[in-house]
Amino acid sequence: MNETRRVNLALQGGGSHGAFTWGVLDALLEDERLAIEAVSGTSAGAMNAAILLQGWTSGGRAGARTALRAFWEELGTMSIASPIQRTPLDRLQGNWNIDDSPGALWADLIQRTLTPWQRNPLKFDPLRELLRRHFDEKAVRACHAIKAFIAATNVQTGKVRIFTREELSIDALLASACLPNVHDAVVIDGVPYWDGGFRGNPPIWPFIYDSDSHDVVLVEVDPPSREGVPRSNAEVADRLNEITFGGALMSEMRAIAFVQELIDQGAVTGEFSQRLKRLFIHSIADAASLAPLGSVSKFNIEPAFLEHLFGLGRKAATAWLATTFKALGAESSIDIRARFL
Repeated sequence: MNETRRVNLALQGGGSHGAFTWGVLDALLEDERLAIEAVSGTSAGAMNAAILLQGWTSGGRAGARTALRAFWEELGTMSIASPIQRTPLDRLQGNWNIDDSPGALWADLIQRTLTPWQRNPLKFDPLRELLRRHFDEKAVRACHAIKAFIAATNVQTGKVRIFTREELSIDALLASACLPNVHDAVVIDGVPYWDGGFRGNPPIWPFIYDSDSHDVVLVEVDPPSREGVPRSNAEVADRLNEITFGGALMSEMRAIAFVQELIDQGAVTGEFSQRLKRLFIHSIADAASLAPLGSVSKFNIEPAFLEHLFGLGRKAATAWLATTFKALGAESSIDIRARFL
């Protein structure tokens, strides 16, 4: 009989690149050796987390996999109305990077010259409509088997707001995914929120206080580093976004590395030492495949692209399970100091 390991899942945001995380989750749910205690997420990571919980309520692992596929497949059908499309040459060459497509260039120009309110005074949001069809608030809040921590950024204070499973709603998910140059701030109980990635992509600290598992599996869609120096405006914008949204995670990981070092050296004793928690950090990623994709491709919801990312995610998770499962509960499988310090 295979031993079950309890883990926490931390899901990065990244627009349509969240389909990579969908593939990762599909493989992890298929492997019954993993028990998910809690999941945190931002933006697309928040969507994946919420749909996972909803599907779990109605059908366990199989229900979660079915719900995730239904969500991403319907998102793909919405690509017909999207102005951001690959050019015929891109399709012919199998190129997923669409930074130079006319639709992407036009959308970038509009975003630079008009505010979200000026572009969309009626506040029509296709993502809200998609969530209305796929997000069941009661089902998500009834999923007592898995905890959830969804991050959004308070526009007024700059602080992170964590929405727990009991607080999840369509507005909370939209707040977590609210890019300020794309959408108006999402107001909840009189408080405006922007994308949670500014303060936690994804948040790690809730696992320290509100879960028993010591293992955190980080599902990464943004590459941790890039070679060379950006030259074009698009390259500069891409890298700036990655650094900005990776800043909060880097700060959290630095703090975690410092605490682990204190624990290892026995530097903290007495009652306070009981409040410190050892964390084992793991990462599922495919930087070699995702790094060549520009940030504009995060707006590409073409079904073939989503399935491509799904396949990459399943492959990465399957390889991770084969090489790392034995480390769960015993040690980190990445060098935190080398990665984040």
